[in-house]
Amino acid sequence: MAKENESLTTEFILTGLMDHPELKSLLFAVFFIIYLITMVGNLGLVILIVMERRLHTPMYIFLGNLALMDSCCSSAITPKVLENFFSEDRIITLYECMAQFYFLCFAETADCFLLAAMAYDRYVAICHPLQYHSMMSKKLCIQMIIGVYLAGNLHSMIHVGLLLRLSFCGSHQINHFFCDILPLFRVSCVDPFINELMVFLFSGSIQIFTITVVLISYCCILFTIFKMQSKEGRGKALSTCASHFLSVSIFYGSLLFLYIRPSSEKDGEEDIVVAIFYTLIIPFLNPFIYSLRNKEVINVMKKIIFQRKTS
Repeated sequence: MAKENESLTTEFILTGLMDHPELKSLLFAVFFIIYLITMVGNLGLVILIVMERRLHTPMYIFLGNLALMDSCCSSAITPKVLENFFSEDRIITLYECMAQFYFLCFAETADCFLLAAMAYDRYVAICHPLQYHSMMSKKLCIQMIIGVYLAGNLHSMIHVGLLLRLSFCGSHQINHFFCDILPLFRVSCVDPFINELMVFLFSGSIQIFTITVVLISYCCILFTIFKMQSKEGRGKALSTCASHFLSVSIFYGSLLFLYIRPSSEKDGEEDIVVAIFYTLIIPFLNPFIYSLRNKEVINVMKKIIFQRKTS
C-alpha cells in the first residue's frame, strides 16, 4: 500500500495565495506588473552594460550578472504563479517542481556571492582607489563570476539531489505559491533531517560568509567616508551606500529568517510573506536601487535616447 501511495505523488497542488478567490484578478494584475517591470528593468540593464564599453568595469559586470540572476529568479517563479491564479487544479509535477527550485536556488546563491563581490569592489574603489586596477583586475573579476556560477550550480544540485531521495506520500497540497524546499519537507513521508541539516550547513555557511564580507566591506567604507573632508562627497557616498545596504539587508534578512530558523518555529503563512520579498520585491527594486541612482548609467541611457532621437 505504501508503494502505491508513493507512486501517486508525482504531482503537487500549490495552494499559496489562493485563500481569497475574489482577489485573484487584482493579485494577477499586481504580480504581472511587478514581473513586467522586473524583466524590463533587469534585462534592459544587462543589454545596456553589454552595449556600452564604458560600463565594462568590474562594478558593472557584477551589476549586470546580478540583474541577470534577478531575471532568472523572477522567471522561475512568477509565470507559474500567474498561471495558477486562473487554473482550476493548480498542479505542478514533481520534475517541474525540482526544476523550479533548482533555478531559484541557483539564482539566490549567485545573488549572495554577487552582493558580496559588489561590496568588496566598492570597498577597494573607495578605500584603496590608487590600487583599484591591480586589486580588482578584469581577470580576477571574470574568475569571481565563474566561481559565483559554479557555486550556485553546485549548491542547487546538492539540494535537488537530496530532495529526490525523499518520498512524498502524504498530502499533495503545498501551502506556498512555488516549490520551495521547506514546504516540500512538510509533505514528505520520510524524515527530512539530513536535508534540513544540509540546508543549515550549506545555506547557513554561504549566508554567513557573504554577510561577513558585506558587513566588513561596508564598515570600512563608512569609516573612509567619515574621514572625507568634503561634506558634499560624504553625503553622496552615504546616500549611495545607504540604498545599497538597504537592499542587501532586506535580501539577507529574508533568507536568514526563512532558512536559518529552528524548524519548530516555521509557519507556512509567514514563509509566503517573506518569500514574496526575496523572490519578487528585491528583483523588482534592484534596478532602481543600483541603476537609477547611478549617474553613469543615467548618462548612458540619456546618450542612447538622444542618439535615437537624432537618427
